[in-house]
Amino acid sequence: MPNPPAQPPHARSLAAVNEEIRGLLEAGGLVSSEGRRRYEELLVEWAAAVRGDVAEAA
Repeated sequence: MPNPPAQPPHARSLAAVNEEIRGLLEAGGLVSSEGRRRYEELLVEWAAAVRGDVAEAA
């Protein structure tokens, strides 16, 4: 019997993503390539959270 498809991970709230972005910026974490990569990932997550907030409001 095939396994059911994996559930997508639960999206974090916009506030939680913002908090992590602020922490990364305040700590000067964008200096390293890993920090810049994480920042880019967070921006994608942030945009998805914004779209989710807009969809719920509509």
